[in-house]
Amino acid sequence: MGDQLIFTYIIDGDDFTRAGEASSSVKNKLKMLGVPGEVIRKVAIAMYEGEINMVIHANGGTITVTISDNDITMVLSDSGPGIPDVEQAMQEGFSTAREEVRSLGFGAGMGLPNMKRFTDEMTIDTVIGEGTAITMKVCL
Repeated sequence: MGDQLIFTYIIDGDDFTRAGEASSSVKNKLKMLGVPGEVIRKVAIAMYEGEINMVIHANGGTITVTISDNDITMVLSDSGPGIPDVEQAMQEGFSTAREEVRSLGFGAGMGLPNMKRFTDEMTIDTVIGEGTAITMKVCL
């Protein structure tokens, strides 16, 4: 490839019907580029979980995906409330999702753990009252 490809997606807050469109788009682009299936699967799962989290907790945000020869980097940025306790939020099953979100089948507390599980690197930068930026990387 040689060059980087960069894609930006605006995630609409509270729109569960469209949540997942960005990860689906990236999945299709990676298939067209001939990226190995296992890498595509990891990127799609991690990005989908991040997208859902942005809809549930942060009223949406922006995802920037950079595809290079060595890796795929996803930066998820929002202006939400921030994550008060990242360590607690990383525990499987911990969730602050509202009841109406849970009734839709979301908010089981697996988003951040799955994002970490399916990526090679993940960092969380969060400021209470300002927002969160999560950077995930999957190596090729």
